[in-house]
Amino acid sequence: MHQLRGETQPFLPLQAYAFEASPADGQPFRDYLPFHEGNRTLVVEDGGTALAAVTGIPMRQNVRGTLHRMAGIAGVAVHPLARRQGYVRTLLTQLLREMRDEGHTVSALYPFRASFYERFGYVGLPQRRTVTFAPEDLGHLLRADLPGELAWERIGTGYDTYRAFTQRLAAERHGFATFPDFRAARLREDDKHWLVTARVDGQVAAAALYQITGFGADLVVDHLLVTTPLSRALLLQFFARHVDQVARIVAGVPADEIPELWATDLGTHTEARTRVPNSNAPMARVLSVDALAGSGPGRVVVEVVDDPFIAGTYLLDGPTVTPSDGVPDATLRAAGLSALVYGVLDPDELPLRGFGTVSPDAGAQLRALFPRQVPYLFADF
Repeated sequence: MHQLRGETQPFLPLQAYAFEASPADGQPFRDYLPFHEGNRTLVVEDGGTALAAVTGIPMRQNVRGTLHRMAGIAGVAVHPLARRQGYVRTLLTQLLREMRDEGHTVSALYPFRASFYERFGYVGLPQRRTVTFAPEDLGHLLRADLPGELAWERIGTGYDTYRAFTQRLAAERHGFATFPDFRAARLREDDKHWLVTARVDGQVAAAALYQITGFGADLVVDHLLVTTPLSRALLLQFFARHVDQVARIVAGVPADEIPELWATDLGTHTEARTRVPNSNAPMARVLSVDALAGSGPGRVVVEVVDDPFIAGTYLLDGPTVTPSDGVPDATLRAAGLSALVYGVLDPDELPLRGFGTVSPDAGAQLRALFPRQVPYLFADF
């Protein structure tokens, strides 16, 4: 097993075969090397041939109001003649251990198959929704006098503004994750998106990256990032001005958005689609009990089993987590504890999913400690 940082050329053909159309001409992924220089990559080689590779991206993620160091897992690739031989399990376990030891308390990824990563303690997060609507349905906004200002530019010139806004959201929104500077800069260098921002009282309150696929076609928004109803209305007003240019607005929105309530007589189609292997919902897990700090009121003893990183018995007492030798009130797998921390499952759901056993009294305490909350990962990797 080898550890690589920055220069990742030995396994580029392996990743290209796993994730790109093939066989391909030229040098796949080579142009992207500068944007991966701070990643941690582990590779299994045999005679100079890469058999398997796993990459960790040092990121940041908000978990219940606290910004944590997060290990973003990507580039999991195995040689077609070396698959199902345990290489990924070995590499991923080692990578998570190394990144946890460096201070990464949580981890997230986009799985090729959710059941595979569930065995590593990951639990599913909500899939980003896509809402589609016609700009003419927003005609009333064209006549509205909304307080605020709009700015329109290429992401190449507006990158610093957009980056600062997303970092602000990372400090405020549960589940929100951002790339390190070296990876995020690819947006600026590629310069393939328009950026529209809305300012209210001089501060950026909403932003959207988008592309137009053609005249009479679609205006496609990667993520509709808003902080208030007014900031959302300002962006929708901007999109309404494209009524004679595009047929549809297609926008990515968080799972807790309700687009059908944005306006009267707004026709919407909202969906969250998952599909193996390339359209699965993201997953996340806790790598350290430190990530539990900041929970709500409650007191319970929990035993975490079958995990190399967080196995043990803990007393969860409000925001305080301490090792315990008491009799556990609940026994959980790592995926079960992660589901509670991220707010995606109720304690009563954990036994039904095979994530542990929880008594009614323990369930009430865990429900108070970890109220349901909708995470929004944001970063695509």
